[in-house]
Amino acid sequence: MKSNLLLCSLGLLLCQPAVADVKLGGAFRVSYAWKDYDQNNKDKNGEWDIELFRLDVNGDEGNWFYSAQYRWYQDFEAIHHAYVGYRFDEDRNIRAGVTLVPFGLLPVSSHSFWFGGTYYLGLEDDYDTGIVYEQKSGDWLLHAGYFHNAEYDNGDRYDRYSFDLAAVDGERADENGQLNLRAERSLDALDGTLKLGASAQYGRLYRYYSKTHDNRWAAALHADWTHPSGWQLQLQEVHYRFDTGTDTVSLSAFQFPFEVASEADVVSFNVAKTFTVKNDFVDSITCYNDHTQTLASGNGVDNSIQNVTGCMLAKGGLYTYVDWIAGKNMWFAGGDGVGLASPLNDGWHSRLNINIGYYF
Repeated sequence: MKSNLLLCSLGLLLCQPAVADVKLGGAFRVSYAWKDYDQNNKDKNGEWDIELFRLDVNGDEGNWFYSAQYRWYQDFEAIHHAYVGYRFDEDRNIRAGVTLVPFGLLPVSSHSFWFGGTYYLGLEDDYDTGIVYEQKSGDWLLHAGYFHNAEYDNGDRYDRYSFDLAAVDGERADENGQLNLRAERSLDALDGTLKLGASAQYGRLYRYYSKTHDNRWAAALHADWTHPSGWQLQLQEVHYRFDTGTDTVSLSAFQFPFEVASEADVVSFNVAKTFTVKNDFVDSITCYNDHTQTLASGNGVDNSIQNVTGCMLAKGGLYTYVDWIAGKNMWFAGGDGVGLASPLNDGWHSRLNINIGYYF
């Protein structure tokens, strides 16, 4: 499809006669869930349901490029990302809009459909409204970004994909300015490629009713080793803090608000192996174990653990994830938050997740 109508309609560029290469895509997914902590779910031997339909638009027009994705879930809809960018050359580009926050292991610090524990803290696969500059320089990959607010500048809205600050019980606090810096260097190591990096994030949150600001920040060290045989190891340590004077803060996504510890160390260790199959049913199989521990600091908090063991089977545009998610005091795995001292912290809980998706 050759048209610059999308850019004009979004108001991202001045509309001028030009040739654009526009690609339309999307996905349709169904999922199965069995939860040992949900008696109704257990009694029915789990549930199959339609999980997602999404549409993607990507394109190039000279040095300009753009991408957008919108998602429809079972009970709500939300933007995933929408940005426009400009390539100065093959090593330098800049993008603006609702775009990925450059923090930690990229693109994600996990292998499973369920993501790592950092995702539920807003520190993995997080999309906010801002501008990001990216530059490759020899073995280095550098990012610098500024984000004015979350993808929706409204903490009252829980219908969102990325985990952001939430308004709860009449108390509204929104993300209000955030600076991100990230550096990563690629090295040859043990017959593979080792990427060593560091990330820093500093921002503010604005309290609407008291009209005051609090600080928030996070820092990470990360390493990612891949081998031609298909092995991959990931290690990451994150420390984050919300200077709110409280033990917990509220986040939300997927329609629900929940509490997380205001300060914690988050350690992730992931291992994966990809097997090439190439038959009529499967092209490749990636098996993995993603482990995250949230070590909370302060009073009224406790540690949280998430461990995901599973495999992803790929055949053309068909992807199937089979994950066993085990959690202790962990949101979406039987707990009522992340890093909380909670009466629900009564040991390990688990769930089986099967997700079958066709991506076109």
